[in-house]
Amino acid sequence: MAAKKRPIGAHVPVGGGLVKKGLAEADAIGAEVIQIFIGSPRGWALPKVDASAAEKFRSECADRDLPVYVHASYLINLASPDKDALDKSVEHLRAALAASAKLGALGVVVHAGSSKNGDRDAALGRLGSAYAAVMEGAPDSVRLLVEPTAGAANSMASTFESTAEYLDAVGIPEVGLCLDTCHLHAAGEPLADAKALAASLRTLTDDIGPDRIGLVHYNDSKDARDSRRDRHETLGEGILGDKGLRTAARTPLLKHIPLVTETDTREHDVAYAKQLARG
Repeated sequence: MAAKKRPIGAHVPVGGGLVKKGLAEADAIGAEVIQIFIGSPRGWALPKVDASAAEKFRSECADRDLPVYVHASYLINLASPDKDALDKSVEHLRAALAASAKLGALGVVVHAGSSKNGDRDAALGRLGSAYAAVMEGAPDSVRLLVEPTAGAANSMASTFESTAEYLDAVGIPEVGLCLDTCHLHAAGEPLADAKALAASLRTLTDDIGPDRIGLVHYNDSKDARDSRRDRHETLGEGILGDKGLRTAARTPLLKHIPLVTETDTREHDVAYAKQLARG
């Protein structure tokens, strides 16, 4: 039996209906995996889903053999020194995991966050208890995936080295990782250098475990390497270009991981990603 190919897809909008809007777009662009928001990505309102709509969505995704991931609110920061913000972050992420389980999602992506005040050691010290609170009673069917950011000021995880340190501080093996090609490039990682990328990924997985990477956000970048700027570009039209994107898609430790593009040019980028990853 032939091995099942790695799914490639996109973040799709669901305003207007999970099935009517989200799955219709997935079908239209040929997505084999999707990512969605289930609430405002820039608000604190707790994510929730209607039971009947969730059941229909889960059933339709099963019929399509379509894996689903949810991206949590951008406001969540489990490294925050502010108790109110930290408490809200824990509450919001717990709600996102519960709602995502109802949708049949495989994972919830959350940004690694920021120390805010520059005290990285103190922020690392907060992570263990914060993530433990999130994971207490969390549904087993949904995996929490931490996404390193582009490396702006006080970023807690951006490079492979800082990401390994972050996950060590979290201290929960079930918490996985979502890598973003634009973020890694912006943080200074050499995505276009096949040997260097393979070596860096090997060092990372040796540190954190071989099966922690669960998803790749597959995005080109408007900005130069080590810019610390998170600005996605249409695939093939940014600084990463064909070489960097092809190398990232085909590097051995990532070649089986689902790819999800997060640009506004979804139809083009899904087709382009399939060509680079499989061509």
